[in-house]
Amino acid sequence: MDGLEEKLKGLSIVRRSRPEEPTYLLDVSLQGTGLLAVSCSNFTVHLHNKDTLNQVGEYRGHTGPLCGVTFAHTSSDLLYSGSADGTVRAWDVRCPGSESVQVFKSDASHSYCSLDLSCSDALLCAGTEQLNDEDSFLVFWDTRKPGGGGLLGVYSESHSDDITQVRFHPRDKDRLASGSTDGLVNVFDLSRGAEEEALLATCNSDSSAGAVCWSGAAYDRLLCLSHDEGLHLWDLSQLDTDEPLTVFSAADARSLTPLGDGGGRLDYLVGGVWLEEAQRLLVVGGENGGDLHLMECDGRGLRLLRSLEGGHSATVRCFLWDAAGEALVTGGEDAQLLLWKPGGEELTARKRESMKSDSTLRQKSRPHKKHGYQREKKK
Repeated sequence: MDGLEEKLKGLSIVRRSRPEEPTYLLDVSLQGTGLLAVSCSNFTVHLHNKDTLNQVGEYRGHTGPLCGVTFAHTSSDLLYSGSADGTVRAWDVRCPGSESVQVFKSDASHSYCSLDLSCSDALLCAGTEQLNDEDSFLVFWDTRKPGGGGLLGVYSESHSDDITQVRFHPRDKDRLASGSTDGLVNVFDLSRGAEEEALLATCNSDSSAGAVCWSGAAYDRLLCLSHDEGLHLWDLSQLDTDEPLTVFSAADARSLTPLGDGGGRLDYLVGGVWLEEAQRLLVVGGENGGDLHLMECDGRGLRLLRSLEGGHSATVRCFLWDAAGEALVTGGEDAQLLLWKPGGEELTARKRESMKSDSTLRQKSRPHKKHGYQREKKK
């Protein structure tokens, strides 16, 4: 058994965070110096200590569903959150509970459903929901302009439906991937300027694209998970060759992985993460009852590494892997934030029963629509 499997085999719950009010936990981001930021379905952003999970702050200001949170890379005191209210806000985590220090906007009709920050922290990008039955936009700002006034412009031709994910390359500040419910995953080189010249590749997921993840030793592979549980892995190093981009593709990944003799099943996929130290692509999926499955993805498909039981009591919406702490953080629709570590022993009471409330939570979480791929694919 190799090092990664040994670590995952030993994972157990060491901490749980239970908010006072029930709320879906939608996205989570890690600050290198010890904070976790969590976006919630009640339009707030919570700050937690990454080791104790104690809540140390909360930010209010958004008036619509949140589409993500991300810490700055070089200025880790800044936290960015995007929302369907048409704003991306920057918060100073040294002042929990304070007003946002910057507010980024574009056209008043824009409603954001994804965001990310370049590895240099200079460029901020948000993807919009579809407008006028055909238009959606990638919006760009220069974060160095004071007061959120650094609007640079938009790309408007590459997607025709909600842009559900934007992901900057971890090392190349000008490389960006975007996924949409129009079924397309696009890759751009922003240093080329205009949209038509910047578009390097268009990969077709044949479905509604959800999570997108850069992977590979040189981060030249791209993982896409669709809203109907499809999985696609593309090799972008083949762009200038005649070799196919597709490393692996499955329209429905739920039947790919044997889950042992315990009667487990895979109901949905959460996302993926490239583990730099292990040089492996980890994909997280789960069961509607809250159990999780950690799987490796490569050219052969999915392989189960470890199942995590007895933690959550409802669908898991987000996770992150803390490489420095060798820990997994998960959050979901049961309002719980869990910290898993090798060889740990939970110090709190048994798991909380589901806190889901159809009347208060489903209306506020607004998950992306999971329709089939219906629109004509763009050429």
